[in-house]
Amino acid sequence: MTKLFNRHSPAAFSLCLGSLLALVSQPSFLQADTINTDEWQIEADKVLRFDTPQSVIAEGNVILTKIRTLPPKRETGLVNTSDWSVLLEENPATPVEDVAAQDVLIDAEPRIKTEMTIKADWIAYDVEQNSIKAKGNVSIANDTDQLTANEGVLDLNKETGIFKEALILRDSMDLHLEGETIEKTGVNTYRITNGWVVTCKVPEENTPPWSFAASETNVTQGEYAFLKHATFRIKDVPVLYTPWLMLPVGNKRQTGVLFPEVSSSDRNGFGFNLPIFINVSDSSDLTLYPEYYANRGFMPGMEFRYVLGTQDKGSLMASYIYDDLSDPSETDYWNDTGYTHTNQDRYWVRGKIDQDFDNDITTRIDLDIVSDRDYLTEFNGGVTGFDESNQKFSEVFGRGFQNKTSDQRQNSVKLLKTWDGMALEGVFLGINDVRPDPVPFINPETGLTETITNPGALWKLPSIDFTGSLPMGETSLTLDWDTDYVNYYREDGVGGHRLDLYPRLSAPIPLSPYLEARAEAGVRETLYSVQTFGDGEWDKGDNPNRLLGDFHTEVGTTLLRSFGLNADNTSGFTHNLRPFIQYDFLSDTDQEDLPSFDSVDYIGEQNAITYGVDNFFDLFGNDTDREYGYLKISQSYDFRSEASDTPFTPVNVKLRWNPLTQGWVIYKTNIDVYGDGFTSHSVETAYENSRGDYFNLDYRYGNDGDTQQINFSARAQLFDTIFAAYAIEHSISESEIISQNISLMYQPACWSVELTSRYTPGDHSLMLMFNLANIGSPINLRL
Repeated sequence: MTKLFNRHSPAAFSLCLGSLLALVSQPSFLQADTINTDEWQIEADKVLRFDTPQSVIAEGNVILTKIRTLPPKRETGLVNTSDWSVLLEENPATPVEDVAAQDVLIDAEPRIKTEMTIKADWIAYDVEQNSIKAKGNVSIANDTDQLTANEGVLDLNKETGIFKEALILRDSMDLHLEGETIEKTGVNTYRITNGWVVTCKVPEENTPPWSFAASETNVTQGEYAFLKHATFRIKDVPVLYTPWLMLPVGNKRQTGVLFPEVSSSDRNGFGFNLPIFINVSDSSDLTLYPEYYANRGFMPGMEFRYVLGTQDKGSLMASYIYDDLSDPSETDYWNDTGYTHTNQDRYWVRGKIDQDFDNDITTRIDLDIVSDRDYLTEFNGGVTGFDESNQKFSEVFGRGFQNKTSDQRQNSVKLLKTWDGMALEGVFLGINDVRPDPVPFINPETGLTETITNPGALWKLPSIDFTGSLPMGETSLTLDWDTDYVNYYREDGVGGHRLDLYPRLSAPIPLSPYLEARAEAGVRETLYSVQTFGDGEWDKGDNPNRLLGDFHTEVGTTLLRSFGLNADNTSGFTHNLRPFIQYDFLSDTDQEDLPSFDSVDYIGEQNAITYGVDNFFDLFGNDTDREYGYLKISQSYDFRSEASDTPFTPVNVKLRWNPLTQGWVIYKTNIDVYGDGFTSHSVETAYENSRGDYFNLDYRYGNDGDTQQINFSARAQLFDTIFAAYAIEHSISESEIISQNISLMYQPACWSVELTSRYTPGDHSLMLMFNLANIGSPINLRL
C-alpha cells in the first residue's frame, strides 16, 4: 500500500500553511473564501485565524488540496538552423553532427498536478504543533489510496495519525481495510483495531461476501497485513479461526506462506502441503512444498522460476518421497494397484528453459527425470502432481511433458541457428529409461506375451541436422537437402555413428496453364560406424552403408467457384476443388545388415501411384471471412509384386468442419476395399468461448482391438455464478476407466468454491477448493 502522504509533505505543508497565515490578514474572520499558496489551495465556507496559539480553523465543506507546479515540457533535440549551407544541402562550415543537442520547448504553459486532497466538515491546523485535527466526513486521497473516517488527528512532522471509524481503499488490488480505529504508525505502516480486511470491491453499506476480521491488524504498506486473532468470515459469519495470519497486500510478489492444501484419499491417507513462497528478486522466485502423507511419509518439493524476457525464461521443479507404502511388506498395495516398481526412493525432477541469443540462435532445454514408471500415474493430482505441472509448463513454455504413462522420458538440450532457407540444429538427448528388465512384449506371430532383456535406451550425444532449400541460379530448379549426423550411445547394446545425406532436386513441370505439376528426384546415402557398449554384440560389419534413390512427381489442377447466399452475392462460400495424382518410387536395397536405431535405418521400398481429391470450403461476407472446412479423399495403387494380390490400399478420408470460429470437428477413417470395411476411426472435437465454456472429445478405434479409447472433457456455465465440469479417460479395449473427474463451481464476485471428485483405479478422492480474489494461491482442501 503506498503512502497516504508524500515523503516531503510535512515540511511542504508546514511552509505552505505558514504562508497561508501570512496571507490571512485582519479581520481574523473570513467567510466563503478560497486561499491559494504555491502548493496548497484551501476552500471552505468559513476560515478563522487565531494568534494565541497560532492556528487556522476552516468550517463547512473544507477542501484542502496539495498542488505542484511542473515546469513546461521540454524535449532534447537539435535546434533548427538557418545556415544556408544546411538549407541548400551543401557542406557547412561546421559539420551538422558537431552541433550540440539542445532542449526544445514543447509546451510553454506550466502544468499543475494535484497530489493530495483532504476533505472534512471541520479542520483545525495548529501551527506550533504542526498538526491537523479533522471532524466529520474526513477524506484523504492520493493517486492510489483513499482514507475516510469520522474524525482524525494527523501529525505532519512524524507523518502519523489516528482516525476513528476509518476505512482505507486501494485501487490496485481492490484492497479494503476497515476498523474502529486506524492508526498511521509511521511512514508506511498502519495499525487497525477491531477491523477486517477484504481484497475486492465492496459496494458501500454492503456486507462483504468474505473477509478476514481481527482484533488487531498491522499493515506494512505495499507488503503484508499481519492479523492477530483472525477469523475468516462468509457474509460476516465466522467459519475459521487462527491466532495469527499474514496476508499479502502489495503490488509485487512477496515472500510468505501460501494457503495450504489438505487432502485425504483411500490410498494416501491424510495429507498436508503448506507452500512457502520466497521472492528471490524482481525476476526470480522460489517455492517450497513441504508435503506430508500419513500412509507414505514426508514429500518435500521445490520450484524455481526466472524471467529475463519474453523468450528468456526458465522453471525447474523437483519432488521426492521415501515411500512407506512401497515397502515390499505392503502386499495389499501391490495387489490392488498392479504397479511394478520396487523402489522406495521416488522422485520427479522436471523443468524447461528458453533462451534466445543474437544472430537468430535459439536454445531450448527440457528436463524430465522420474524414479519409476508408476510415479506419474500415482502422483498425478495436487499442486505438485503431473496434471497441474503439465498444464503449467504448457501455458508458460508452449510445450508440456510426454504422456504420464511413457516409460522413456526424454531430456534434451537443443540449439537452433537459422538463415534464409537454411537451418542448423544440434541436439543432446538423454533418455530416462524406467522400463522393467526384462521388457515384456507381444509376439506378433504367436500373439503371446514374451520378454526380452532391456537393451537400454539410445542417447544422442549429439545429433546435428542441417536442412535447407535454395534456388539454383536463374533456373527453375531448387536444391533441397537434409543432412543428419548422430552419435548413438547406450549403456548396454549396439550404438555408434550414423551420417545420413539426402540431397534432392525439384522443379515445376510446364504441362499446361491449367495444370500444376512438379517433379523431385533425390539420392540418399547412409553411412555407419557401429560400436558396442557393455554386453552388446554385433557381427554384421562395423562400417555398413546404404544407397537409395527416390523419385516423386505430382500433377493436379484447382477449380474454384463461389456460391452466394443472398441476392447481391455479398455473402456465401467458396468451394476449392483440387483433384491430383502422384507417383512415388523408392529403390529397394538390402538393409538387413544395418543396425536398428530409429525409423531412418529401415525405409521400405515404394512403387505406387496415389490419386485423390481435396475439397476446401471458405465462408465470406460482410462480417465473415474464414475457413469452413475441408474434405480429403485419397487411395494408392501399389505396383510391387508382393502387393499383387491386394494392390489397392484402404481409402483414406479426412474431414474437418469448423461450424464456429471457436469450434471444430476432425474425423479420420480408413476403408478397406477388400471386404473389411472401416478399419479405423478417429474423432477430435473442440469448442471454447470467451465465457470459459469448453468441450473436447477424442475417440480412436483400430480393428486390432488395442487402440480403442475415448477421452472427453467439458465445462459449462449453468447459471450466472454456477459452473460444472466433467472429464474422463476411458480405455474401451481394456474396459477400464483410466481417470474421471467431476467438478461443480460456485463463483460469485470476489471468491469461488469448487467441489471436485477424482477417480483413478484403486483410489478415490474429493477436493474442495476455495479461491479468494487477489489473495494469490487458492485454498485447497482435498478430502
